[in-house]
Amino acid sequence: MSNQPMISGEPVNQQTRKRPLVEIDKPTTVMCTVVAIDHTNLCYRVCSVCEKTLPENPEIACKYCTFSNSFNPTTSSSKRLFRILMSIATDTKVFVVIMFDRAARVLFGCSADEFFDFAKTHPYSAMAAGGALEGEMLAVTLSKPKNGNAQHIRVVSVVPLSSSFQPAIATLREVYRARGASSQTR
Repeated sequence: MSNQPMISGEPVNQQTRKRPLVEIDKPTTVMCTVVAIDHTNLCYRVCSVCEKTLPENPEIACKYCTFSNSFNPTTSSSKRLFRILMSIATDTKVFVVIMFDRAARVLFGCSADEFFDFAKTHPYSAMAAGGALEGEMLAVTLSKPKNGNAQHIRVVSVVPLSSSFQPAIATLREVYRARGASSQTR
């Protein structure tokens, strides 16, 4: 047995005397507040069959799922998935996490394709969604990234703590509906 200090049977960082935020291979649930969301690139394209990442150019199909023969030429379609970079604050620190599609759908209330289509007709909706979610209190489960090259801790699940929580898309629809109604009355 080592001489390393322990809290509840877990090793403690000797410099800060605190447990690490995310244990190796052990998801950790924390309560936090959304500080900011990077609205510049909320989603990415993937093959709708195998979900391999595709370039943003819609002309490029998945090279793994595109089957071409003289009798039955077919191509796979694409879809968008959320990839949200956001800053969160716990009671001890502020840090950046990444949230992928399954968790992001809870906060956005729609698929990435639906949000992308909404954003085409409402150009500032990505920025407005970030603003709508800032300050939300959440219980998030964090885990180490599966990819060894990844830079950010991953959000694997999210639960809004406010009883009045409203997904971003619902807030945006209300805001843009109100703006549309007020501009028609002028």
